[in-house]
Amino acid sequence: MKTLKTQVAIIGAGPSGLLLGQLLHNAGIDTLILERQTPDYVLGRIRAGVLEQGMVELLRKAGAGQRMDAEGLIHNGFELSLDGRQVHIDLHALTGGKTVMIYGQTEVTRDLMAARQIAGATTLYGVENVVPHAMKTAEPFVTFEKDGESYRLDCDYIAGCDGFHGVARQSIPADSLKIFERVYPFGWLGILADTPPVHEELVYARHPRGFALCSMRSSTRTRYYLQVPTGETVEQWSDQRFWEELKSRLPAELAETLVTGPSIEKSIAPLRSFVVEPMQYGRLFLVGDAAHIVPPTGAKGLNLAASDVSTLFDILLKVYREDRLDLLEKYSQICLRRVWKAERFSWWMTSMLHRFDDHDGFSQRVAESELAYFVDSEAGRKTIAENYVGLPYEPIE
Repeated sequence: MKTLKTQVAIIGAGPSGLLLGQLLHNAGIDTLILERQTPDYVLGRIRAGVLEQGMVELLRKAGAGQRMDAEGLIHNGFELSLDGRQVHIDLHALTGGKTVMIYGQTEVTRDLMAARQIAGATTLYGVENVVPHAMKTAEPFVTFEKDGESYRLDCDYIAGCDGFHGVARQSIPADSLKIFERVYPFGWLGILADTPPVHEELVYARHPRGFALCSMRSSTRTRYYLQVPTGETVEQWSDQRFWEELKSRLPAELAETLVTGPSIEKSIAPLRSFVVEPMQYGRLFLVGDAAHIVPPTGAKGLNLAASDVSTLFDILLKVYREDRLDLLEKYSQICLRRVWKAERFSWWMTSMLHRFDDHDGFSQRVAESELAYFVDSEAGRKTIAENYVGLPYEPIE
């Protein structure tokens, strides 16, 4: 078995692992990233595209924000279409000037990959059988295989940035974790198309037939979603059926201007809320989807991962520069405070905008009244806006 050494071993080369690696590398802290997939597979994942201001600033801090700033679309607000009635949520005005950036997760990942390559930092792709060891000691290590060779990676700390199905969380004894979960009785059917957006801002549509979202990746590439029942398959949805259903859930004036075209990607994502506590086990730290999942309605998944990265980076910087080992045990509690606020907002957006077939008449009317209160009140719209642009990152002390 060959032995390697680094300061921080990072499992997973998605955006959270790459972002953490870049921040640490720029601070002079050695990292090695292990990824079981190929670079092309990682870049093939079609995910979120709404970046909170905090994540935008973090990408700039990592030196990976140049293309985002050149090509990303700054949005000052978004539209709610509520059974045909349109309500504008002015993020900029309601939050004292904050905005969001439309820039696809694939592009974020591509930029971070390029920055890491330029920096000369190491990412090993195509690794297998990754296993963290001795996490409760001062000398943790990771074993893995690559190209038929066995390796041991000695390190000071391990960051589990390998997603919901990754090995990091599964390496923690089950009796050390508490799981909180809610699975929703529907999914999102999403398509990607090279068509101009139907509106200059995102449109969240509530309709008796179900929820719809008009999003975008650029001024020429769109991402649209429909709420579909659990159990639906992509094969049941031709492009024509998708476009017709989307038009039926949008206000007439938008439906008339919708430009349709062949889909270049089509998939169905289940919706769930998931949190594991704590987000650390000794010197193993869970980051992003390894620790929490939010339904995509609030555009929080990637952004929550970024705030985890920011917290862990700030702590490790103090540990290496000032020997502040006492801060390590604060990681989970700091992250979880923000995680649960984002979980609440994502749950609320999901509950307010989707059709729930199991709701009785009373529950349906209460949900309608609650949403009406929020959108008809400036205080309510401000609450929506400040959650949507992202709550502030909490200092580590």
